[in-house]
This record gives sequence, C-alpha cells and structure tokens, in this order.
Amino acid sequence: MQLLGIHHVALIGADLERSKHFYVEVLGFRVVAEHHRPARDSWKVDLQGPGGMQLELFTFPGAPPRPSRPEAQGLRHLAFATPNVEACRVRLEAHRVACEEVRVDEYTGRRFFFCADPDGLPIEFYEVVK
Repeated sequence: MQLLGIHHVALIGADLERSKHFYVEVLGFRVVAEHHRPARDSWKVDLQGPGGMQLELFTFPGAPPRPSRPEAQGLRHLAFATPNVEACRVRLEAHRVACEEVRVDEYTGRRFFFCADPDGLPIEFYEVVK
C-alpha cells in the first residue's frame, strides 16, 4: 500500500454560518464548493487552505456534541503548522477566540498553543521552522 498523505479532514459543525466564519474569516480558508443535501437535511462545504489543505465542513440535524474532556477515544485534535505561533494567536484573539498560553514541546523544543473551534474541537497551532 502506498499512501501519499492526508487528503482532507472532515468536520461536523452545529451552526454552518458560525463554522464557516471561523474557518474562512478567522483561519483564512476559502470556500471551494457548497452543497445542500436535501435527503439528509445537511450541508457540505469544501474548504481549501494554504498548501492545498482541504477541510470538509458538514452539518447534520441532531448531531451530538463532541466529547472532549476527559479525553475521549478517537481523533484528538486538528493541528496546523505555522512559522509564527504568536502571529496566529494575535489574529485569533482579535476575533475573540480564546487561546491557551503558548507552550514548548518538551521533545522538540517547538512552540505551540491550542484554541477551540465554535463546536469545541481542539485546534493546535504548531510552530515549524522552514
């Protein structure tokens, strides 16, 4: 088997407009396609970010909230690489997104911090040096 990388990450939001605002206006993704699926009373929005990153944003009526704390099994968080965690943190806070303090990864020495999307999904911003 030959894997080339992660193709996309799928997210389910409770409020489509609130989630689109966060991922498009705050994080800078762009809407590539938006489809209403009447049979499921659901929306699917394809988002594209820097470097070809792809997110699929869905809504489903009655979707249960994500268990977060204590840690639940399964996907833990979404992490974005950035050359400057401070700049990310400043932008998020300007949009009234609560951010944790910047920490240092004890194994790599790299800086990172977490915030949450509008539905409580933990999002990490991890500083990489090019």
